[in-house]
Amino acid sequence: MRRILLFGAGGQLGREVTALAAERGIDLVGLGHDALDIADPVAVARAIEAVRPDALINAAAYTAVDKAETEPEMAARINAFAPGLIAERCARYRTPLVHVSTDYVFDGTKAGAYVEADPIAPLGFYGRTKAAGEAAVRAASERHVIVRTSWVYGAHGSNFLKTMLRHAAERDLLKVVCDQRGCPTATRDLAEAVLAAADAAARGDARWGTYHFAGTGATSWHGFASAIVAAAAGHTGRSPQVAPITTAEYPTPAKRPKNSELASDLFERTFGIRALPWEQRVSEVVDTLLAGAQSAQAKATQAPVEAS
Repeated sequence: MRRILLFGAGGQLGREVTALAAERGIDLVGLGHDALDIADPVAVARAIEAVRPDALINAAAYTAVDKAETEPEMAARINAFAPGLIAERCARYRTPLVHVSTDYVFDGTKAGAYVEADPIAPLGFYGRTKAAGEAAVRAASERHVIVRTSWVYGAHGSNFLKTMLRHAAERDLLKVVCDQRGCPTATRDLAEAVLAAADAAARGDARWGTYHFAGTGATSWHGFASAIVAAAAGHTGRSPQVAPITTAEYPTPAKRPKNSELASDLFERTFGIRALPWEQRVSEVVDTLLAGAQSAQAKATQAPVEAS
């Protein structure tokens, strides 16, 4: 059985990859940031030597887009330096690398969906560090698959969907940006994609290079939030208003691309995987989170109380 080594196992994508690998009976060894500093050359080499993987997935990243503007050294260390280091060590051991990148390498001025050949022009420091990480991977190892994705959400970690669920439970009005577009991507679909790429790489059947993989369909942050609130209403009975606002009305430290839509056709043709429609995945994730929360609450209320 082919063995896969996963960096970033504790993140929202890493946890989904770990769960999916267990379901599929895939031999996967996952390491989180508590077990491995991916910017430490000795630690990375030791991890590869110990596991001897047939492929390595790097799902570790600094993803705090706004904080990157004030923590540039940390963002650069994780997003730019570490991927090059990992790729160099992978090349030394002849280990194929699947590296996860982002839509934020683009400036968002294109009218339609971005394809892999479009020129990059990141707007903020986060995007610049991710672009630098891509370049470092390409320079260090020919045997790589870079997977750019966008607007990632799921049942684990912190993400837009979970933030909207929290706000919808507490507020009667949610104001959400309507003039930025992208493709919401469920971690379940992204996990399927990176595992497929890693398996192809491990079999020696991968086509090396850069690919886009995102949820099927595009929407605005406002449309995304509206779908989340609608899916939650069946569980909570709450239907707060979701009001559209412009980017100018919601300034942030980091500038975001107006258009983050990614075309995933090349990935589908190459690896045979396409994400489900984003609306379907949103409903599934909301159901998983809220049904689980309601079940836990019911068990708590039914638990016997002991007299002190």
